[in-house]
Amino acid sequence: MNISRRKFLAGASALGAVSFLPTAGLPFIKTAASQDVKTLVFAAAGTVTSSWDPTSHTVAPQITAEGFIFNRLTNCPMTPEDPSEILPDLAVEWRSVDEFTLEYKLRQGVKFHDGNELTAEDVKATYEYGSDPSRPASAWYPGRVDVEVVDRYTVRLNTEAYGYPALNFWYVSSFLPILSARDIANPDRLRSRPNGTGPFRYSETQGDRIIFEAFDEYYDGKPNIETVVWAYVPDANTRVLGLLNGEYHLTERLEPEQYVSLTGESGITTDRSLSSENKYLHFRCNKPPFDNELVRQAAVAAIDRDQVLQLVAEAGQASDCHISPVKFGYIDVPNYPTFDPARCQELLAAAGYPNGQGLPEIEFITSVGFYPKTREYGELVTAMLQAQGFPVKLTTLEPAAWEEQLYRGSDGQGPGHIIDVGWITGSPEPDLVLRPNYHSDFALINGIDDAELDAALDRQRGAVSIDERLKLLQEETLPMLADKVPAISLFSSVFLRAMSDRVSGVKFYPNGPIDLSKATLS
Repeated sequence: MNISRRKFLAGASALGAVSFLPTAGLPFIKTAASQDVKTLVFAAAGTVTSSWDPTSHTVAPQITAEGFIFNRLTNCPMTPEDPSEILPDLAVEWRSVDEFTLEYKLRQGVKFHDGNELTAEDVKATYEYGSDPSRPASAWYPGRVDVEVVDRYTVRLNTEAYGYPALNFWYVSSFLPILSARDIANPDRLRSRPNGTGPFRYSETQGDRIIFEAFDEYYDGKPNIETVVWAYVPDANTRVLGLLNGEYHLTERLEPEQYVSLTGESGITTDRSLSSENKYLHFRCNKPPFDNELVRQAAVAAIDRDQVLQLVAEAGQASDCHISPVKFGYIDVPNYPTFDPARCQELLAAAGYPNGQGLPEIEFITSVGFYPKTREYGELVTAMLQAQGFPVKLTTLEPAAWEEQLYRGSDGQGPGHIIDVGWITGSPEPDLVLRPNYHSDFALINGIDDAELDAALDRQRGAVSIDERLKLLQEETLPMLADKVPAISLFSSVFLRAMSDRVSGVKFYPNGPIDLSKATLS
């Protein structure tokens, strides 16, 4: 399953073009081309939640929307060539003071959209609020943190009271959006109207469209584009048609054949880039039959990931790891599960289910319309499992209904037995993936409760140097996940996007956000 980064990058430009989706005869639509050249319309594959509080959710489309509005202390480009690179954003300097303390010096003169200046008090309020275990997104952060205000533009993050090294925030500083202390003190305002320091400010919501306006006082200069329209368009074909007929300027999450067809299309520019997301099949580990590790191991031995990768084509990259290649600590794990039907049958027999006899009906839940090829590879995986004796029933849901099925409920369990999901975060920090998904304190989707795995996750979290942590991740934590398989990573996702060639200066991040701060629309 190994593929070099050089081969991947070369493959991104080696695709052919074919004619696709003729536009003749379409009904008249007010097109993006006929709108003000200062207005960019983005056809988004996902929608946002009812709350604009970034700590209230773990929803990938909303993180993309928040990218227009908020800044972070630092900026991690997360390239495959250098996943560990950190650049300034709201912080211009940072250093490790001691094992439990990180210091950040803030950029001066930065304004929130409400006109108030960013100060150390805002950073203190954000980090202490975001790391509070009562917040729904707290699983993304290494633990609680105390923040000392040294002066108006200097803060120190301290973790000593909570017993883990401050080094755990080294990369997370590029992920947590900085909020206003005034907003945090007013939860109703925080939920209802975002107030960031980013290049665009929230204006209004019009049905399935969200309007963002250029922020005049953005610290890096007011954007050239005056208005960004976030248009929720759940159907991939509709997004492509809208792009071709000029209704939209930019769209995301293309199907592979759409990407190939649009490459070379007159007036269209395509983008293919490795993401920070892996696509997983999560097993519900706290109910039969996947509370049995042997059954999980048998299931992954029944799945030929090479066939899945062939099906997703340009939308995937081979990977033998539970984290993406743009994450700190990534390695192709030597003991990662492989397709082995004979081994599958041995494990089923050892678990007391010879040839699958006695297994309950297994519901496999997937989505359609957000991730590429989910229906197709869901059917493929279902057939593979059935061929080995797993009595699998596939349930395919629209994104909104699928999200309601995703996480464990108040009873600690989630619907179904296997669920297909991506997990994407905006930092090289591996624990943004590992702790929320595989530590028993959270295990948001699969519900695994394994003391040995918890201890391994805690040991790498407790490392006091980058080198020690890298060693623990690659030699203990990631190989243990490959053995215990609370989830199997099918592949690393590749983003497929397209835009009008009238748009230039766009920067894409591997977790989904789109930087339009320097973009122009001719």
